[in-house]
Amino acid sequence: MSIGRTYSISLLGLQGAVVEIEADISSNLPAFVLIGLPDTALGEAKDRVRSAATNSGCALPNRKITINLSPAALPKHGSGFDLGIALAAMGAAGMINTVSIDRVLHLGELGLDGRLRPINGILPAVLAAARAGFETVMVPTGNADEAGLVPGIRVVAVASLRDAAIWHGGAFSPEPVEPLLRAAPASLSEHSLDLDEVIGNADAVEALIVAAAGAHHAFFLGPPGAGKTMLAARLPGLLPDLDADASLEVSSIRSLAGLPVGGSLSTRPPFENPHHTATAAALVGGGSGQIRPGAAARASHGVLFLDEAPEFSASVLDALRQPLESGVISIHRANAVAHFPGRFQLVMAANPCPCGQYGARDSSCTCVPNSRRRYLGRLSGPLLDRIDIQFRVQRVTSAGVRASADAPRTTTAAARERVVAARSAAAARLVGTPWSLNSHVPGSWLRGPDGRLPAAVTAAIDRALERGGITMRGYDRILRLAWTVADLDGSARPTAAHIGHALYLRRAISS
Repeated sequence: MSIGRTYSISLLGLQGAVVEIEADISSNLPAFVLIGLPDTALGEAKDRVRSAATNSGCALPNRKITINLSPAALPKHGSGFDLGIALAAMGAAGMINTVSIDRVLHLGELGLDGRLRPINGILPAVLAAARAGFETVMVPTGNADEAGLVPGIRVVAVASLRDAAIWHGGAFSPEPVEPLLRAAPASLSEHSLDLDEVIGNADAVEALIVAAAGAHHAFFLGPPGAGKTMLAARLPGLLPDLDADASLEVSSIRSLAGLPVGGSLSTRPPFENPHHTATAAALVGGGSGQIRPGAAARASHGVLFLDEAPEFSASVLDALRQPLESGVISIHRANAVAHFPGRFQLVMAANPCPCGQYGARDSSCTCVPNSRRRYLGRLSGPLLDRIDIQFRVQRVTSAGVRASADAPRTTTAAARERVVAARSAAAARLVGTPWSLNSHVPGSWLRGPDGRLPAAVTAAIDRALERGGITMRGYDRILRLAWTVADLDGSARPTAAHIGHALYLRRAISS
């Protein structure tokens, strides 16, 4: 007997740490001991591994088996260590080649019949293995397509523990089994919601295009039926395809969240629309045991839409303030901190009052003034100050429907061309800086020698700042909006008209 040694991955957020799995078999009374800070799911691996080995026809010795997961101080979560634990124990028993398992990283959960079940987070785990220098990983057959998305690493797919033992030199005859597969991801139709379906509200459509061009956060306020949700649902269609790094990041988050990835990376920006009963953990991430990404993390490089925003808990909404500012979601635990990307576009929609009719042209509000103030007061000032576009949407009247019936309307394809051209102009202007989008540019650049605008151009917002109508953060956000409006207009630098348009988009709710 000798020490059996192999490797697996422990995920914390999207970051993976290599875990060394050591197995020792001694002559003490039969037992299966697992040490190294396993959680409950991982602690139950001893029963799964022994039953799976027995039912696979490669039973482990009836002696004391000690499994050490190193580094011992690193918390380990989940059932993805099962395959590595089983093979390390078989290596210690001399049933397979110990040199072979020492060169391979193993991921997979074992069923009691010995078959391997696909696990969540296989894409970031294999990516972490590749970055750690491993050349070969062994995964369940159901995870093979997803694991194969990582370039430069050999993926060995096995359906059962017996197949894995044979691959590592075990003297067992092959026995075909039906592999456990994941449900195929739903095929996405190329037809998406088109912007030309929005009737009237030309100003709101233009505000949406500005939001897409500069990746600006937006807040739409208006009565029910004004088209707020209709506008927000069409924002992802205006965004350009994801680049290679963003595609890998979006697909890794989907994998960690247990969503289907399939055999290709996601190339379109995601769209998340959580219900207003969502908790802070559901929105930004968390949970017991392994930390899971929330809706905000799953919306990274895409759109997070909060419909009926005042109905969300105030503490839940305020949890978004830090990622809106930094672009990173940090989940703190007593013994670990998990980080997720948080570069999403936040779009919020709300009625102006509990009955929804305040300010509507075709109906009257039944709410008392104090009730209206309390309703929108659920959205904190610091949160709203981080929203670039704050726009009031009105219901379309019958006259507006007739007027727009034969008028040309902007299509998603045409709007996306404008968005791509505006983003290209911003990227060219910001070349040599860490930023490529106007919404990411800090105030120091906007007010510095490269981005400073003449006093005659910024006179309107200078007066608003002096009178307390906007904060310094709001001042910078108006400047960012103005640069985006200028990019859409094909101008090299914003003019006073662009500043005025940006100020209107920022303060349309109060006007």
